[in-house]
Amino acid sequence: MKTLIRRGRLVDPVGGIGGVLDILVENGKVAVIGSDISAPDAQVIEASGHIVCAGLVDLHAHLMEPGLEYRETIATGAKAAVAGGFTSVACMPDTHPPIDVPGGITYIKELAAQAGAARIFPVGALSIGLQGQEPCDYEELKAAGAVALSDARPIRNANLLRDAMILAHRQGLTLLSCCEDPDLTQSFAINEGRVSRQLRIPGRPAIAEELQVMREAMLAEETGAAVHICRISTAKAVSIVRRYKKKGVPITCATCPPYFTFTENEVLQQGSPARLEPPLRTPADVEGILEGLKDGTIDAIASGHFPLAEAETARPLIQVPAGITALETVLAACLTALYHTGEMRLSDILRKLTSNPANILRLPNGGRLAIGLDADLVIFDPEEEWTVEPQSFCSLGRNTPFAGKVLKGKVKYTMVGGTLVYREE
Repeated sequence: MKTLIRRGRLVDPVGGIGGVLDILVENGKVAVIGSDISAPDAQVIEASGHIVCAGLVDLHAHLMEPGLEYRETIATGAKAAVAGGFTSVACMPDTHPPIDVPGGITYIKELAAQAGAARIFPVGALSIGLQGQEPCDYEELKAAGAVALSDARPIRNANLLRDAMILAHRQGLTLLSCCEDPDLTQSFAINEGRVSRQLRIPGRPAIAEELQVMREAMLAEETGAAVHICRISTAKAVSIVRRYKKKGVPITCATCPPYFTFTENEVLQQGSPARLEPPLRTPADVEGILEGLKDGTIDAIASGHFPLAEAETARPLIQVPAGITALETVLAACLTALYHTGEMRLSDILRKLTSNPANILRLPNGGRLAIGLDADLVIFDPEEEWTVEPQSFCSLGRNTPFAGKVLKGKVKYTMVGGTLVYREE
């Protein structure tokens, strides 16, 4: 089947192709890019006034299956992904049981194939049972299809982490690290600072993140392993990554839209929906995140998708689990906070949502739009405003600090392997 996408504004941060162009998709691939393409037998998508780019790539989502299907399933998560413009999603291994053996990887891939929406790439567990004591067999996990390694939680055991980096480096796998010292955070609900003092509850100090980011950076320098810092949230943590990047250390990092959109003050306004992990920080930290995005220190923007059940979100602030349902709001949140404010160029934003995360995960041809490659595409209207209504999400989760917020930028179509898997109703 052929599809002709007509007169969309093509934005390609990698190849540099741009302008109002047509794209012909044939046999699942991008066949032709040009002006006034003639294809009488093709399905036509009129994209005038819309942006056409490579499908978004998310390198950090929790899809909950197996074991936590009351929060999310692979099928609902994959549908939420394409509704948000994501064609590729790396899913974390913190399931029940965890994805720490090849059979778990195979199971996720089978469920994803049945869903028929986004491409789902399993992340293998770093330690057996996510216990932080003994490394998994990374060679077997990679052979089964794992694209990276993570325990999806902080690692206390520095010796294990060092060994894991050495072993991961041998297998050519990136280690995705969640950085907060658990002895300092103790599962407290919000950032330690003015708001925690006002509410008279203990907080999570920024130094808890910064200490572990420094540890990961130093170990990456020693081992040569590719280390990626997930959900970076403090200005000092960004500075640490910047310093080690300048030294040539193979360290990358990502942030999520709440960390450049909201401050800890959101907790006072929203309560439980603003509980994230790591927590929302100070205005100075938001500025540090923005600076890191603009100067390239922060390589990617991830969803950090962590849906919760309604019964969980109804708990008080200090008892509600941390998390955010995010796959369907990331692109619009980025456009609203970064593009429409003039903070960043559209091509630079899209690079952090497409080719950069694909490179971190080492996905072949991922995050790119070029002739001969798989037709994984998203078409969106950068100017359309809409109000976030969680009840309309494809995801099972409804927990988001963006609920009721007006965002600017709307996904219209998503295509995976030449198949139209999402069309706005």
